[in-house]
Amino acid sequence: MSPTSRCADLQPCADTLGQAYAALPQLWQENTWLQDVAARAQVLLDEHPHGDLKAWRGALRSLPTVDCAMDADRAAPRLGKGTAEPQHLREVLMRLHPWRKGPLELGGVLIDTEWRSDWKWQRIRPHLDLEAQRVLDIGCGNGYFGWRMLAAGARLVVGVDPTLVYVMQWLACRHFAGNAPNFVLPLGIEHLPPGPAGFDSVFSMGVLYHRRDPVEHLQQIRALLRPDGTLVLETLVLPDEKHGPVLVPESRYARMRNVWAIPTIDRLLAWLREAGFKTSQLADVTATAVEEQRSTQWMRFDSLAEALHPKDARQTVEGYPAPTRALLMVRC
Repeated sequence: MSPTSRCADLQPCADTLGQAYAALPQLWQENTWLQDVAARAQVLLDEHPHGDLKAWRGALRSLPTVDCAMDADRAAPRLGKGTAEPQHLREVLMRLHPWRKGPLELGGVLIDTEWRSDWKWQRIRPHLDLEAQRVLDIGCGNGYFGWRMLAAGARLVVGVDPTLVYVMQWLACRHFAGNAPNFVLPLGIEHLPPGPAGFDSVFSMGVLYHRRDPVEHLQQIRALLRPDGTLVLETLVLPDEKHGPVLVPESRYARMRNVWAIPTIDRLLAWLREAGFKTSQLADVTATAVEEQRSTQWMRFDSLAEALHPKDARQTVEGYPAPTRALLMVRC
């Protein structure tokens, strides 16, 4: 893709939601699993009943035509040349609120997202070799990490996330970046057909604790990897065993409803062995800081600060240990 090609010539997402995934099967033609998934994603996007879809499509149609470009090897991937009307673009992009993963720079407008996802990427990047790899990113959000993966050498990134506004945000990114091989499909892992799928790497970041059966989730991932593939797993863990080997919140954890189980690292490693993975390397353990996850103009809802105990930031408002996240590199 030429950095000065017109986005309108490359597949303007504003008016072609019906062709959002047309190019995807051609990027891995021998993979029938991917052909099936791309078709499922397109049908769901075409028939999605979400009440805000009309408004989101209107926002996409209002995006200015600019010269496509992609500079993704930076904290805020820079997609598209600058627009002559940045305030108008800012207002249009705000219509796709909330922006959670980033930061991103679209058409010269910097989007200060809830998460400083670049901090997480800094923890992950030293442990990766993505050169020429095909990657599946489960729970990918708006595809932020996909841009970083392409910059790290990946040949194809397939992201899945059932939250439709994140797919709209990805379409906005694609409007500025052109036909880069980074896709976000409106699917959860439960919508994916069983493997084999043959991915070189699968990323599961911030997903495991949302699954009722964590071992089943890990087994699903293993089936989507090639025989010697790598799982990049990032998830909440307990810093100690004061709550036992697994914390099962009574109702909410850090104000989140759908957190089913948070393990110690030892129990997490046991789950991985039970799922059939051979080796696991603990690469990082980091307590999430309010500077890394916070409310901004681009994500105006409550964030981590409101989920922590007002008198003791080492605890959530429910009295559980504050969020700590572990990063593991896991081999089949």
